[in-house]
Amino acid sequence: MNGMGEWGVILDPHTVSLAGLKDSAYVRFSVLALSSIFFLVDPFAALPTFLAVTAGVDAQRRRKMAWKASVTALVVLSAFAVAGQYIFKMFGITLPAFEIAGGVILLLIGLDMLEAKRSPTQESREEAAEAALKEDAGIVPLGIPMLAGPGAITSVMVLVGQAQTKWQMLAILASILITAAICYLVLGNSDRVARALGETGVRILVRIMGLLLVALAVQYFVNGMADLGVIAKP
Repeated sequence: MNGMGEWGVILDPHTVSLAGLKDSAYVRFSVLALSSIFFLVDPFAALPTFLAVTAGVDAQRRRKMAWKASVTALVVLSAFAVAGQYIFKMFGITLPAFEIAGGVILLLIGLDMLEAKRSPTQESREEAAEAALKEDAGIVPLGIPMLAGPGAITSVMVLVGQAQTKWQMLAILASILITAAICYLVLGNSDRVARALGETGVRILVRIMGLLLVALAVQYFVNGMADLGVIAKP
């Protein structure tokens, strides 16, 4: 049954509920958590390295390595999400300081992504070379630091510092789980994904993610400065 709004206008309950959902602080936080974690883990940018590591490997073993890498990223990021508040207290780190530091790290990664290349912050040449020589590189270095690297861990820590309710903490954990699932789907089917997107498609996708990540990094930096009282809250 439709409700009556101001001036006697009949309101569609579906429109009202969608508008309320869009303006919900929980929904906004969930979208922020998923986008920031996914952009930093970025399985699409890890595709070339994964394909190089698994060259000559059959599909079953490739999926097994993708599974190990994805589970490793899930466990590492979830551990930092759960222990984030304790780490802040243990080292006496304030949220604004971590937001500013995180903004700088994310900016460096985002700028490299705009050039369609993996940042040394996510993986170094030595780590990529080591992965190619390893018989099973699913956990190290594919899982950590290539997927769950310093940037992703920093983003999770900042989100944990911003979380004020248990529902927001659940949103962070759910975002990590969804990201890990997508990593498995992308890397487990890396040959098909690479063929479907092509080298140009992967580069375009990485650049788009890099642009969004740069904007996110600036937002983290602005939030940190505002929390310190240096600038007015936007």
